[in-house]
Amino acid sequence: MKTDYSSSALLIVGHGSTVNPDSSAPTLAHAAEIRRRKVFADVASAFWKEEPSLRDALFLFDPKPIREVYVVPNFISEGYFTQTVVPRELELNGRITKRPSGQVWKYCEPVGNHSMMTELLLKRAGEIAQDGDPAKTSLLIVAHGTDLNENSAVAAKREADRIRVLGRYADVLNVYMEEPPLVSDWRKLTTTQNVVVVPFFISDGLPSYEDIPRLLGIASKRSTRLPSPGQPTTRQAAKSPAVRGEVFQRNPYKIERRSLFYAPSIGTDPGFVDIVIEQTAKFDSEAVPDRAAKLIAKS
Repeated sequence: MKTDYSSSALLIVGHGSTVNPDSSAPTLAHAAEIRRRKVFADVASAFWKEEPSLRDALFLFDPKPIREVYVVPNFISEGYFTQTVVPRELELNGRITKRPSGQVWKYCEPVGNHSMMTELLLKRAGEIAQDGDPAKTSLLIVAHGTDLNENSAVAAKREADRIRVLGRYADVLNVYMEEPPLVSDWRKLTTTQNVVVVPFFISDGLPSYEDIPRLLGIASKRSTRLPSPGQPTTRQAAKSPAVRGEVFQRNPYKIERRSLFYAPSIGTDPGFVDIVIEQTAKFDSEAVPDRAAKLIAKS
């Protein structure tokens, strides 16, 4: 395994958002922590919907001191962005791309693919319901659902299957916002005294602040009336620091003599830092595919 990263840089890529200020926060936080650890010669972030853009990332690292760049997608699963958008915008030819400058870019798997994700989900569930007996607790892993997010739904099911076989919880379910099994049916889907809900998203935003709580019945339905002059809309109010995160601080929610615990999105966990680093180590530990090797030879 490689141990010398003195001429290597790390680029963490995320989706970003023009409307959700918290979308890029986990990616930026993970980059800052890895930078503090001084694992790589340089660490940067780039986004599809925010600055610096993915196109900007092509010019972030001086090829003289930085001979190789590890690209780690901060995404829950493989999909359109990891397979099409990121490679296109970063001008990647495959897993390994050699630039005209001689700088080599290594395209790692998204963080959600790493086996450490399972333990991270268990850790978050345990932290959010420290007093809950796992034998009397159901764990729900929530993904978005619908065909537009098919791979994330598959990833949620994979993690639920992995945790279920460990036998630590009375039941483990993968549930979705927009397709069965629906998170809104949690009362029918579970019978335990305690229910722990963990959103399987990279960042907290309106789905975790507003939509899932509404579906769980721990927040009021979204208001459809027009706000008074000068009054913020529901979505504008959700951007307020006073509102963001409040829903996670009221645990446990007492509903029909049961306790429901609601966690922040898994991607906000500091443990993602170790997964990002591990994805670069995993890249170097695996054999380079013949196709990638040929691309290097031709460049």
